[in-house]
Amino acid sequence: MGRISDNELYQLVQEENKEALEQLYDRYEKLLFSFSYKILKQKELSEEAVQDVFMKLWRKKGIYAEHKGKFSSWLLTVTRNVCIDILRKQTNNQVELMEKDIDIERTESLEETVTWNEERTALKEAVGQLTTEQQEIVDLFYFKGYSQADIADKQKLPLGTVKGRIRLALKHLKNTYVKGGR
Repeated sequence: MGRISDNELYQLVQEENKEALEQLYDRYEKLLFSFSYKILKQKELSEEAVQDVFMKLWRKKGIYAEHKGKFSSWLLTVTRNVCIDILRKQTNNQVELMEKDIDIERTESLEETVTWNEERTALKEAVGQLTTEQQEIVDLFYFKGYSQADIADKQKLPLGTVKGRIRLALKHLKNTYVKGGR
């Protein structure tokens, strides 16, 4: 008796013939493993992919139709799809782990946010007690990032005046903000 064709073995597998499945496994395991390894680049994942492919054959998922092409080509397509599913699962697991890390960071930073909001309110109150000129300069220097020279140009003031206002504003803020319990 000659060699049984892939198509005949596949039909026997559909009838739950374990020996036929074993023969297909023996024929294609090495090819499917090397193909999977090219995609997944990990031995364990590639072995998992091969096992998944043969489980699909056994469970009759992904029905092969002889008129659509060679069995081996169809089997490689099934293997490719299994590999893609494994990669997606890995990616989703990594995304879930990242999301858990972010949730932990959010929880940890909630206290920091509350503390920062309290401090920001106190700082705004302290800035509100500055003169209008000092408030403008503090806003430009600390909150908008202007240099002292740029502020002098923008406000049409001597550089020394800008420096003096910043120094007085900081002194006032230090006294108000720090002595206020911050």
